[in-house]
Amino acid sequence: MQQVKIESCKCLQGSTTIPGDKSVSHRSVMFAGLADTPVLIRNFLFAADCCSTISCMQSLGVKVETLSNQELCVQGNGMHGLKEPETVLNAGNSGTTLRLLTGILACQPFFSVFVGDASLSKRPMGRVISPLSQMGCRIAGRQQSKFIPMALMPGKEITGIDYRMPMASAQVKSAVLLAGLFAQGTTSVTEPFLSRDHTERMLAAFGVQVRREGLTVSVQAVDSLIAPQVIDVPGDISSAAFWLVAGTIIPNSKLILRNVGINPTRTGILDVLKRMGANIILENEHVSGQEPVADITVQSASLKGTEINGEMIPRLVDEIPALAVAALFAEGRTVISGAEELRVKETDRLKAIATELGKMGAVLQEKEDGLVIEGRQQLQFAVCRSYDDHRMAMSLAIAGLAGSGVGIMEPDCVNISYPNFFETLRSLSIW
Repeated sequence: MQQVKIESCKCLQGSTTIPGDKSVSHRSVMFAGLADTPVLIRNFLFAADCCSTISCMQSLGVKVETLSNQELCVQGNGMHGLKEPETVLNAGNSGTTLRLLTGILACQPFFSVFVGDASLSKRPMGRVISPLSQMGCRIAGRQQSKFIPMALMPGKEITGIDYRMPMASAQVKSAVLLAGLFAQGTTSVTEPFLSRDHTERMLAAFGVQVRREGLTVSVQAVDSLIAPQVIDVPGDISSAAFWLVAGTIIPNSKLILRNVGINPTRTGILDVLKRMGANIILENEHVSGQEPVADITVQSASLKGTEINGEMIPRLVDEIPALAVAALFAEGRTVISGAEELRVKETDRLKAIATELGKMGAVLQEKEDGLVIEGRQQLQFAVCRSYDDHRMAMSLAIAGLAGSGVGIMEPDCVNISYPNFFETLRSLSIW
């Protein structure tokens, strides 16, 4: 089995441009595929998950031309121009591809089938199928429509609903809103807490009237999308998170992270690290399309434990593995709660964090909905599993840099979101 070894480093120094945001990259191809005019997408993330979206859109008749390793051009066929695929649509490991395209394809006048890899086949789809079925969509999946493989059949009439979500999930919210673009009447979604709003922002950039009142967002059907000529994808703050943590906990470090998206629904990692005492400065703030962007400088600092819960969780749910590593080096205890969503990610991340960091000597307690982490710990070298989960692999790498090194099994899973992660790690590390 493949393994990569990370050694402890003296410090991190330098600058790096953060790869394109995975969430925005997915949506840029999907929305451009529903438009009538060509769209140039720059700083696109050519990682495994986003390439799954490209493949699915091509199977639906959308022309996608790769111009370079960071640019592509999408020529859509309009709101009603998608074609019935000749074979099954493979979403790979990508929950975003699967759930958002389900919202779009469940409203089409043709038949389609979704499959995915072993990990995606275990991730819950009932939370998406339930509201779409209420709208009149016809969807059938494995185990009473809980999992893929999943078939989507033409519905007779799709109507808008007022849906109150039991959990804050950007993917579920997006699936319902995208279906609402094809539905009669108004479609509204109300969340318990605000999840990431990339779909709402990009819909507005494509000329859709998006109404928000508090935690409720609404759309109505549209005949066409008004596509921008160019979409500049900001750097992914979820990818920047590993350097934010590493630059903070490894002494004598200073990193400049360029072109990072600072969408307020995604900046929980910044808020929590600053609350813990991190030295983080934002510069060159500007707006690209509908998304705020900045360069971020992080320097080593002493951290204190904190509590992470409630409405903060949707704003940093993907960053919790990295924050768990930060907590190990903080003074005092860190308590994470309300994060049961991590149990249905690429792997059960709560269990994986507790198990693998435990192998390195970490003292932490796994709770049903979170973790209790004791600070000021000395990590020992260990060989750890990534569970083919990209965020686990990168979090373990940062723990190894700050501790006594680590061996990581299944390291290639970083290709899901950050293909050049290990190259960047080596370029920034001073051994």
